[in-house]
Amino acid sequence: MPETSTLLIFLAASTVLAVVPGPGVLYIIARSVEGGRRTGLAATLGVATGNMVHVMGAAIGLSAIIAQSATAFTAIKLAGAAYLIGTGVIRLLTPVEVGTDVA
Repeated sequence: MPETSTLLIFLAASTVLAVVPGPGVLYIIARSVEGGRRTGLAATLGVATGNMVHVMGAAIGLSAIIAQSATAFTAIKLAGAAYLIGTGVIRLLTPVEVGTDVA
């Protein structure tokens, strides 16, 4: 069993990490402020879905498979890059609506 001082340091660090909002929370807040409740709920669903994919991947041992296969790792990297490029292109090609409402 670790020493009491080590456990207290671990507890303090864990508490700080649990309290600080992560990128998912910041994304949901930004989308909610920008687009309202419906957009915020859609962002929440997207973040939760992404988290579930990570949990399922961990549960089936996907990281162990990827660590052993350079081909699988490269395929996942390329798929991720293609997704990000596609998302960026769509974002760049979507016209921006300029509102005249002043808050």
